[in-house]
Amino acid sequence: MTIQQNYSLLPHNTFGIEATARYFITYDSVADLQDTIQLIHSEYPSMPILHIGGGSNLLFLSDYDGIILHSGIKGIDVTIQGDHAYVRVGAAVVWDELVEFCVNNGYYGLENLSLIPGEVGASAVQNIGAYGAEAKDVIESVETVCLQDGAPRIFTNGECEYAYRSSIFKHDLKGLYAITHVCFKLPLQFTPQLDYGGIRNALCNDGITPEKVQAKELRNTIINIRNTKLPDPRIQGNAGSFFMNPVVHRNVFEKILKDYPNMPFYEIDKEQVKIPAGWLIEQCGWKGKSLGNAAVHDQQALVLVNKGGAKGKDILRLCETVRSDVKQQFDIDIHPEVNFIGGEA
Repeated sequence: MTIQQNYSLLPHNTFGIEATARYFITYDSVADLQDTIQLIHSEYPSMPILHIGGGSNLLFLSDYDGIILHSGIKGIDVTIQGDHAYVRVGAAVVWDELVEFCVNNGYYGLENLSLIPGEVGASAVQNIGAYGAEAKDVIESVETVCLQDGAPRIFTNGECEYAYRSSIFKHDLKGLYAITHVCFKLPLQFTPQLDYGGIRNALCNDGITPEKVQAKELRNTIINIRNTKLPDPRIQGNAGSFFMNPVVHRNVFEKILKDYPNMPFYEIDKEQVKIPAGWLIEQCGWKGKSLGNAAVHDQQALVLVNKGGAKGKDILRLCETVRSDVKQQFDIDIHPEVNFIGGEA
């Protein structure tokens, strides 16, 4: 393990927020993590612990006066059984590198999740999703270590209690387990998912017939769409989609639709409808607008950005102002997808 004191978290959050951790510990194996847990409980028994991944879903509101753990577990192992590939992946593998590996080797189902920032471990916590696909659709199991006693435990997909951008690791078991590996069950036959977010039109614009699209072509089209809509965090600090899309009762949806007949939406079932949070924010006039050094992105209102020099509390202030305006105009609560760390939040 590697232990560092008063460690800068700037490289570990895509918002580009200046913050420090009292201790920052990186481990490279399950045994290393178990030794780390034993050390923490013997040397720092009362100190808070935070496990992070690539930092693409974090907003630091202050310095972290505790221990931050970060996985260095890499590796991709593949077992073929029947018409599926079982792909076991270390938590520290970069998510998009996994997607590229799978597409190149004929293991399908991750194409629509191309270019999502972050690491594989976080995908199982957050149930990442985009363009009609979610991680839960292909996760077979999640390997973990308990941060209280170092005991290993494997969670089945069902035990993870997955829902929209949610899992048991974000709620009942939040902060109690470190994910070491994620096992994906991926079909060897390519079945494209095209009925979301204008994918078909984008393929046609690229000169590709949707009915004949190949996995690499779909991946490239998804990457092009994301690059067009979303800012590169290496250039402008952001955490991707800042808010979850609200799911409302059909009665609420139909009431809004009367005033906004062109409102985009996605039917969940007979009673529930998902409305894009970015559209709601844009209707409130926030697209491209700033509040100090924090701003709503001018191409995608779902994204909040650091224009340079913003503190975590500046981003939080913008978040709360936007939420208040959406609530006032539509009587809908939009909730952050990003996790707030430190401060008073």
